[in-house]
Amino acid sequence: MDAIRNTVLEAWMTEHGYSSNSLAEAVNRAVEQLTGHVGGLDGSSVRAWKAGRVTWPKSATRRALEVVTGLPAVALGFVPRGRPSPTPAPSQQEEPDMKRRTLVGGIAAAAAAAATPGTASPRRIGMSDVNRLNKRFAEIIASDHRHGGQPGIEERAAALADEALNLQNAGSATQRVRSSLYASGAAFRSSAMWAAIDGRRYEVAKAHMREAQALAEMSGDQAIKFRIWSHAGTMYRHMGRPADACAANDVARNLHLTRRDPLFASLGLARQGAIHGTAQNRTDTRRAFEQAQDAMLRADPADHRPVWLLAFYDQAELDSLALSAYLALGDHPTAEYHAHRCLASLRPHMVRSRAITTTRLAHALLAQGAAEAATATAMKVPADTATRHARVSRMLQEFGAALRATAPRSATVQTWTEHTTTWRTAA
Repeated sequence: MDAIRNTVLEAWMTEHGYSSNSLAEAVNRAVEQLTGHVGGLDGSSVRAWKAGRVTWPKSATRRALEVVTGLPAVALGFVPRGRPSPTPAPSQQEEPDMKRRTLVGGIAAAAAAAATPGTASPRRIGMSDVNRLNKRFAEIIASDHRHGGQPGIEERAAALADEALNLQNAGSATQRVRSSLYASGAAFRSSAMWAAIDGRRYEVAKAHMREAQALAEMSGDQAIKFRIWSHAGTMYRHMGRPADACAANDVARNLHLTRRDPLFASLGLARQGAIHGTAQNRTDTRRAFEQAQDAMLRADPADHRPVWLLAFYDQAELDSLALSAYLALGDHPTAEYHAHRCLASLRPHMVRSRAITTTRLAHALLAQGAAEAATATAMKVPADTATRHARVSRMLQEFGAALRATAPRSATVQTWTEHTTTWRTAA
């Protein structure tokens, strides 16, 4: 007898936006969470379920599938061993669409009745709700690249994290949706953390970090765990605590995600290089950036990655981190080299990053005795960024102090003083 297609599972996958490959990946993650061992499914495994060639998956796989879908295996059209598979009647064979609608509708009604006996069905939270939140998150990311470090960005990201948590209690949802909501909440909270770091509000950043870490653990999302711990490493680096920075960044780098995706490995290594620069470890700095570059070249641009990573990490960001490291080491020619590379490849909307890189280039030029070129470079930083972004403002103040120490009472100092006066007037 020919195998009977599992139309119930197919209908559930269509409703929730799963392909065979993405469902296999989700079940593999759930298997790992349940057993500690990575699942071995792929798209062909799920296609065998849909085709009816496998009617009762192994116990660990069934439990993982139930975690992902929020439904028992029998409600997904699977048949326990020893129980005869249903044979379609001739009329059903002639009307497969009607059969699917009747079967799926009956299971949905039974599930709703079981969930809330005697009452109206609760609101169903789905991936469309998660996607709406993530769209608003993308707008926050774009604002961060234009302005960065602003309390308003921090507040918006934190409010969005609260919305994601409130949705958890707003109705019923599958495990996949709940995990996605926790991951989104963690991503939003980590953006609030980053805005606080960028604005040098470190105690506030630590509070956001703790909340983000808790949400990330509940989500089981490796990518967001990487982001939070990598941010923590950057925070401690900016605070002048390289040992803590290295320890936090190591947590991110040791996640198995970095072994699967070279782009995550590259970012972890590049940030490690920046930390080594702060710690004055020249050999490890050079090695880390060589490895980061190699990993980036091995990364497949077509691989699916989270929006926050794609929004900022590229060759320009790698060179920006190298610029920071070599400035800290006092290797100013190498710092200048990476500054020019970064500016040449920065995406147009990266306003904050361009201002930071331009300011660091000015520092590198000044340290090499090129006071006029350095001053002309620093004057390219837009006035609004120079006055409103805490990191840029501090770096430009340090540039002015170094310029006055290098060339006191010179025309160049006078030019710089007049220029910064116009900034204060504009602000």
